[in-house]
Amino acid sequence: MNPNPVSEPTDQQSTLKRLGIFNKLEAGITLGTTGFGIEFATPVTEWAKVRVGASFMPHFTVPMHFGITSYTDGTSVNSNNFGKIQDLMYKISGYEMDDRVDVEATPRMANYKVMVDVFPLAKDRRWHVTLGFYTGPRRIAMAVNTMEEMPSLLAISMYNRLYDASQEPDFIENISSQPIFNNVYIDPEVAYELQQKLAEYGRLGIRMGDFKDGSPYYMEPGKDGTVRANAYVNTMRWYTGLGYETSVSKDKHWNIGFDLGVMFWGGAPKVITNDNVNMTDDLDNIRGKVGDYMKLARHMKVYPTFEFKFSYVFF
Repeated sequence: MNPNPVSEPTDQQSTLKRLGIFNKLEAGITLGTTGFGIEFATPVTEWAKVRVGASFMPHFTVPMHFGITSYTDGTSVNSNNFGKIQDLMYKISGYEMDDRVDVEATPRMANYKVMVDVFPLAKDRRWHVTLGFYTGPRRIAMAVNTMEEMPSLLAISMYNRLYDASQEPDFIENISSQPIFNNVYIDPEVAYELQQKLAEYGRLGIRMGDFKDGSPYYMEPGKDGTVRANAYVNTMRWYTGLGYETSVSKDKHWNIGFDLGVMFWGGAPKVITNDNVNMTDDLDNIRGKVGDYMKLARHMKVYPTFEFKFSYVFF
C-alpha cells in the first residue's frame, strides 16, 4: 500500500482545468488615478477573467484662503465696518475675529471594484476589453476650515445670530430684560445703540459667487462654527476600458500591465456647502481657485482612470 496516496482529480476539476476556468489565482498591487490598490483575478472562461479589488486615494491637502466681508440684503457693505465689528465682538465674546478664513481641501475617494476582462484576440491574450463597476462612499472630497480658525468663525457665527436678533421688533426689550452675564443687564439705551450699529454693519460672510438670478451668495459659518463643502457622486460607478498585461519573468509568474478607461459616476460631482447650497448647479461667477476647481468639476461628468499593475500568479 502506498503510504502517501495522491488523490486523483475529479471529473469536474479536470474539466475546469481543461477549459482554463478557476485554474489560476493572480494577486497584484495597483497605482493610478484611483489611488493605491490591491486586486485579485482568476479566469472564468477561456476568453475572460474576473478581477476584484479595492483602491484608496492618499490623503493630501490643498490650502485655500477666503476673505470675510460684511453685507446687507445681498449688497456688500463698506469694508471699514469689519474693524468695527471686530472690536464689538471682542468686547462681547472675547474672541478675536480674522478678516480671512484658511480652508484645507482633501480628497476622500475609496473604491471597491468588480471587473470582467474579455480577450478579443484569440492568439494574443495580452490585450483585453473591460466592463465592470466601482462602488464606494458618495463623498469623494471635502473642504473645511483649519482648527486655528475656529475661534474666529465662532465669533462670526455669534455675530450673525446677534444681527438676526436685532432685526426683530422686540430686540431691545428682549436683550435688556435678560442678563448677559450673571446679574449684568444691558441698558435699553445701550441696546438701542447696539441695534443701530448692527443695522449699519450688516451680516458677515464669504463672498463665493452669484446665484442664477444674479444675487450674490455669501457663505456663512454653520451653528458649529465651521465652513465646509463636500463633493458627492453616485455610490455605484460603472466602468468601461481597455488594458494590456504581459509576463516579465521566464516562469510567467510575474506580470505588469495597465488599464485605461472611464468611471461613470452619475454626472458632475455635487459640491454642497454647510448651508446646503449646491455650488455645481446653483452658482455662477465663483471666485479665485475655487472657481477654477468648480469649472473642472462641472466638466468632469466621467472620471478618467489609469492604473498601472504589478502582479504575481500563484498557480
